[in-house]
Amino acid sequence: MANNDFKSFSQQKKALPPEWEKEVQRFAAAVEGRGEADVLQEIVSRAESAKRAGTLTNAEIDAFTEQLAPVLDGGKRKKLFKIAEKLKRL
Repeated sequence: MANNDFKSFSQQKKALPPEWEKEVQRFAAAVEGRGEADVLQEIVSRAESAKRAGTLTNAEIDAFTEQLAPVLDGGKRKKLFKIAEKLKRL
């Protein structure tokens, strides 16, 4: 991605598989009104479960990280990469 602004990021987004869209809806309902730390904990917990169940691949983790990283500040980007590496080792 040549430009790291939100517009260019959002134009690169691809449609989610239907099962992911349903999971996103369930997740949004589960974390509604919760703080950032709680939401992050829920995301990591679900990703760990999916990785252990074999329904989340390292390639999917990398793709997610590559799409999200450009819109995060340095500290949050570093945290994202650290979490992704931990998930990939499961």
